[in-house]
Amino acid sequence: MQFLQNIRVIEFSHMVMGPSVGMILGDLGAEVIKIEPIGGDKTRSLPGSGAGYFAMFNRNKKSICLDIKTEEGRQVIRDLLASADVMIENFRPGALDKLGFGYDDAKKINPGIIYQSSKGFLSGPYEQRTALDEVAQMMGGLAYMTGPPGRPLRAGSSVIDITGGMFGVIGILSALLSRTQTSEGAQVTSALFETTVFLVGQHMAQHAVTGIPAAPMPARTSAWAVYDVFETADAQMFVGVVSDGQWQRFCEVFKLTHWHDNDKYRKNKDRVILRDEIIPYLKTLFIALSNDALEARLTEAGLPFAPISKPEELKDNPHLQHNGLHSIKLPEPDPQEPDKSVLLPKLPVEINGQRATLNQHPPTAGGNTGTVLSELGYDDKKIQSLINSGIVA
Repeated sequence: MQFLQNIRVIEFSHMVMGPSVGMILGDLGAEVIKIEPIGGDKTRSLPGSGAGYFAMFNRNKKSICLDIKTEEGRQVIRDLLASADVMIENFRPGALDKLGFGYDDAKKINPGIIYQSSKGFLSGPYEQRTALDEVAQMMGGLAYMTGPPGRPLRAGSSVIDITGGMFGVIGILSALLSRTQTSEGAQVTSALFETTVFLVGQHMAQHAVTGIPAAPMPARTSAWAVYDVFETADAQMFVGVVSDGQWQRFCEVFKLTHWHDNDKYRKNKDRVILRDEIIPYLKTLFIALSNDALEARLTEAGLPFAPISKPEELKDNPHLQHNGLHSIKLPEPDPQEPDKSVLLPKLPVEINGQRATLNQHPPTAGGNTGTVLSELGYDDKKIQSLINSGIVA
């Protein structure tokens, strides 16, 4: 899947949001050159919940380490920008402007550049504020909707960072398409807060339509009678019955004739009123079945269902094993296991039946410095001089 194979991207980013933009573009075939400080991006060594960030969001990229606080380092960036189609960055507002690489500066170097920034907020009173995924989830209503009443809870993934990165890619692709017609570059900005608000827009609309504020998801009034997580004999299973036709099929497969043949259960709106009767009965029914047995019957009924999975279990999922995972070499290998690889998800899209390929594992810090500089026309003597002076690594 090399749809962007002639597009060069310069990436100034760290953590998740900016790197996710570069990763998606790289998966689609763009050449992505990641600019790291001397010593490498500190995201590489994050502990705890951040330990997987670099491995997940930095495949299909090249790495060059340089000191952009020096004039020689800044000249390397100017040369890269002159050769690039896209620049992406996710540093605090104004940080790159001070170094001479804000949008106006980049546009002078390359009028056709698509300059994408991943920020906390779009234009407005908060645009200079520092934000994080969690800040946006709390401020944008998502944490309120996720946790029980009075206990806001962030989603269990960097969902806003990643989705905000996706919106950044949408903006970049739109600007690249426009450039084919106008030859003009563009400034594209996506932001955490506005991404969060967009995701909870359905709840804003619900309030506007009904006049009733949306309740947090754990306390919501379900739109369907059966839309719950149930205990089974050996695990848990989510089961949804979301249409009257599905209800009839559900009753047939599970031989629930007392519901199937009774008109008072025929319509979903009536079944919702009878949830306090239906759900306890199903709890008793399902807990006597193993997950495998329940899955077989739900499959027969054609119902939406899901066993409750943990992230570490997904590498063993037979559907993902079919064609949904890359085997990624860790960028900072364990000396005891230098060739260790991890299975990580591919870009979740097919084009002409094809999934994105892995062209390059996450790079070592500065692993492509010499190659990138050589492609810019720097001779071996110049490259060695920059290395010896500590400007590149």
